[in-house]
Amino acid sequence: MSKVRRAVIRDWMLLAREKRQSSEQAAAFATASPQRHDLPRSSRRTPHEIIMRWLRPRTGRP
Repeated sequence: MSKVRRAVIRDWMLLAREKRQSSEQAAAFATASPQRHDLPRSSRRTPHEIIMRWLRPRTGRP
């Protein structure tokens, strides 16, 4: 799981600064990410919720 997490965060941080400023942009990214990365199945959270949790502290960051 940590390799997938690092890959998703790396992809997010590689986006241009203006493309990762808002929570709406993070939500769009989180919707598309499970198609690119194999996330392990979770019985409690959807892949979108997992990725949003990873991205929230990094949204709006330089």
